[in-house]
Amino acid sequence: MEIYELTNKHTEEDIHKTADLLMGQMASIGGPNAYDKLITVIRASMEESAHAHMFVASHEGKVLGAAFLNVQQSLDKGGKFIWLNDLYVDVNHRNRGIAKKLLLHVIHWAEQHDMKGIELETGVNNQATKALYNSLGFYDVVSKRYGFQF
Repeated sequence: MEIYELTNKHTEEDIHKTADLLMGQMASIGGPNAYDKLITVIRASMEESAHAHMFVASHEGKVLGAAFLNVQQSLDKGGKFIWLNDLYVDVNHRNRGIAKKLLLHVIHWAEQHDMKGIELETGVNNQATKALYNSLGFYDVVSKRYGFQF
């Protein structure tokens, strides 16, 4: 298995393979035009000046998992940190360590880029995912997330 960041050297086929994978997650929550939204965001993350990054796990040309993150600034952290928006593995390839390898790749990347931390949100009843995060040193942060959409 190979893990890499999608960059401007990758092809339209790479973009669409990643979007196809992520539709497994977005189909039920992405609303109208979910696929087009995925393509737009993936392309934007591939720009050199982007603060968003898409990491992909693939094997023999098949995209098995992806991690999508944004680099942000934090006053209380005193610098840059990662908000991990999505960590997704194809349902037919789960429980094989792919999510863990992706997450370890993201942690290593964050260390190399002087990030002060990584934050994310997961469902309160998602025990398997919470166990993965806890096994790698993540801890619970009590908060209430709010949103606003245009």
